[in-house]
Amino acid sequence: MNNRDFTQPGDAPLESEVARQLAAIQEHTVDLLPLDELRTKLRRSLATNQPLRIKQGFDPTTADIHLGHAVGLRKLRQFQDLGHMVVLIIGDYTTLVGDPSGQSATRPQLEYETILANAKTYQEQFFRIVDEARTEVRYNGEWFKTMEFSDLLRLTARYTVARILEREDFARRWQEQSPIGVHELLYPLMQAYDSVAIRADVEIGATEQKFNLLAGRTIQEAYGTEPQCILTLPILVGTDGERKMSKSLGNYIGLTDEPNDMFGKIMSIPDSAMADYFSLAAAVPAEELVDTKRRLADSRENPMNLKKELAARIVELYHPSGSGTSAREAFESVFSKGEIPDEMPTVSRNDIRGWDMDPEALFLPAFLTRAGATATNSEARRLITSGAVTINQTEKVTDPRHTFAFVDGLIIKVGKRRWLKLTD
Repeated sequence: MNNRDFTQPGDAPLESEVARQLAAIQEHTVDLLPLDELRTKLRRSLATNQPLRIKQGFDPTTADIHLGHAVGLRKLRQFQDLGHMVVLIIGDYTTLVGDPSGQSATRPQLEYETILANAKTYQEQFFRIVDEARTEVRYNGEWFKTMEFSDLLRLTARYTVARILEREDFARRWQEQSPIGVHELLYPLMQAYDSVAIRADVEIGATEQKFNLLAGRTIQEAYGTEPQCILTLPILVGTDGERKMSKSLGNYIGLTDEPNDMFGKIMSIPDSAMADYFSLAAAVPAEELVDTKRRLADSRENPMNLKKELAARIVELYHPSGSGTSAREAFESVFSKGEIPDEMPTVSRNDIRGWDMDPEALFLPAFLTRAGATATNSEARRLITSGAVTINQTEKVTDPRHTFAFVDGLIIKVGKRRWLKLTD
């Protein structure tokens, strides 16, 4: 048996590989704590040929994973390419609580059946980025379902309310006398216990997750487990360029969006967000990113052309080769030249009858929502009153009470990218 202490610096090739991996891991990160502990973990992993276990959790509050989630998934893939094992936690039980990170109010609770239905879509989307062969997918219901009340008491005894109230979001709500549910106080402990259950060596998350990740270290130590290192990543802003990407805010770009739709959404981001999108969403290598940022700062460069390059690169990451070029050509045809797209969603008379609507007096806001062009009637009314809805390219509708008759071939444009065509 080899009794060599692999936690101490060893031969030059080993140290060189440790340094190489650390340099790669530190790309595009905000916090990497404690750095010396990660260096020790890497050294031991390489010397014993035992991959590190890299954890990230996802709460399936919706069915979609978006480009904001993909920032973490790409870092996980980087760990895999360095030889390590990824453990993805689907938080079926943490979702019942709802992550309070960054929230100003208690999240609404979801039905468990809804959570499971959302979770089913996650795995296929995970494997658009991470390598399935080097990934464990675990539901945290595996351990929380079997917990007895005495187990819960043991867990909660390992942390104090005072420490939990140090969190910025809880502290703010406490100061404002906004309600804080007791169940919300359990969330960081549940996430932390996930790390105990799967023996995480490293946990990654967005910067807003830093408190939860550090709580994982405390709880692991309390349960006699070597504490994980933590790695935080920047938050990708949504298409509005201001708030974090979120489906609830309607500013997200889904991994499963069709190429043309994905391209169009990326083209809608403000110029000020392009540098972050190149860095975090387009997976541009660090050495190339330097030149890209130089081009973004060059007043002689056309921002529209740079944004088209960005959109094409991102589309190519999630769709077959050539999809980015095709989406760019379609965008330029429709939006740069003012042409009507060759293909668009259609609505038939049978669809109308199935929606229990009168084809001779279609209420425009309800029609747009039922056709999937808007998420709600409120969104439809907002777009109409702002002049963003046009019929047959000539009639701009601004009255939110507008009604119209079904006519075969009629085309409705909603916003900058959405089109509908009526067909008999």
